Amino acid sequence: MHFGLLCPALTGHLNTLLPLGQALQKSGHRVTLVGLLDAEPTTLAAGLEFRPIAEAKRPAGAMAELTAQASTLSGRAALRYAVKVFQQDAALLLREAPAVIKAAGIDALLIDQTSRGGGTVAEFLNLPFITLCSALVLNREPTIPPFNTSWRYHPAWWAQLRNRLGYGLLSRVTQPITAVVAEYRRTWNLPPHSHSNDAYSQLAQISQQPAELEFPRQQLPPWFHFTGPYHGAGSREPIPFPWEKLTGQPLIYASMGTVLGRFKGVFQQIATACEGLDAQLVISLGGPIPPETLPTLPGAPLVVSYAPQLELLRRAALTITHAGMNTTLESLSNGVPLVAIPIANDQPGVAARVAWTGAGVVVPLKRLRVPRLRQAIAQVLTHNSYRKHARRLQTAIQRAGGVDQAVEIIMQAVSTGKPVLKETGPQAQAKLSRG
Repeated sequence: MHFGLLCPALTGHLNTLLPLGQALQKSGHRVTLVGLLDAEPTTLAAGLEFRPIAEAKRPAGAMAELTAQASTLSGRAALRYAVKVFQQDAALLLREAPAVIKAAGIDALLIDQTSRGGGTVAEFLNLPFITLCSALVLNREPTIPPFNTSWRYHPAWWAQLRNRLGYGLLSRVTQPITAVVAEYRRTWNLPPHSHSNDAYSQLAQISQQPAELEFPRQQLPPWFHFTGPYHGAGSREPIPFPWEKLTGQPLIYASMGTVLGRFKGVFQQIATACEGLDAQLVISLGGPIPPETLPTLPGAPLVVSYAPQLELLRRAALTITHAGMNTTLESLSNGVPLVAIPIANDQPGVAARVAWTGAGVVVPLKRLRVPRLRQAIAQVLTHNSYRKHARRLQTAIQRAGGVDQAVEIIMQAVSTGKPVLKETGPQAQAKLSRG
């Protein structure tokens, strides 16, 4: 079978879907990523095929320019900018992907949940598709706060009202994306979406979160599966690192991601907060900033443009992070607690879940001060409960199934053409019939 992958040309999303593609390829299937040219090098390095779209509108290097702009923004400004980019990319996907997918002879699609319009393309081509959640689960329901908020979970009526208002605002902000998808659905004579959740697969929806890192869900479809993450060094290009400079002290790993890494002041505050600790700070700048452009940082931390994150996290005692989903999951996979400094997009929601599980502490960007950050770092390093909860989540991730479980679900969905239910037996069938 020939599988197609649709996802944004961004590191966090590629690092989720490419390992799945590799696993399917090892099972004897053909796998092609259909996307922007900036995804080509990483895709080919993973040993998968690549078919470009939007070569004129998004030439090679375009994503670097877009992410450079995004890296200067936070909060609502970052969300508005992300909506603008995702609206443009959705329009390009809807316009160009059908012909490319058809010409490639693709039989089924694995679609990142943030690739708006991907499901509509699959429906237009009459192809089975699976929804993959590489970011925070975006499915909406009354008791779950919007993904872009740091709101705590609470099932009370006032919290549900708060969530409803938040979703209303989010719908207005993301309306340009919704509109372009709706326009193509009308043109292609596809039924309109009455709810945002209608855009996701009716065969299987798969999240790389463990269920234990999600607020209590009540309205996910029976074909929704939490499998845990898929990260693996085999899907990433090797990154040089001065291992000889590690001192053997407890390692604090700090990364603010590859998209939002230009907050130089944050790195300054992190270094100052860690100065004097019996620990070695390693800072990964995420690429946009050459280390030599930074002023001398307090405590002489080890600073690199990119770091071999998976390898470093195996040695880490603490991660200081923007709470991107991949860094969060990779830390927890190694039982490493976190201090989260969320900046934008789904990061506030991820950070809220880290705090809810007890695996870390959140320091909001607007309240980031050295004394507060130093206190949070000391709290997580010295209180054993944070590592205990991080290790609890590590165990949950190990039990969730990972790549193998996700591939099993995918293969069952495309081979049977029927929803793959999390439960088995009469109870699951009753849920399906009521749905």
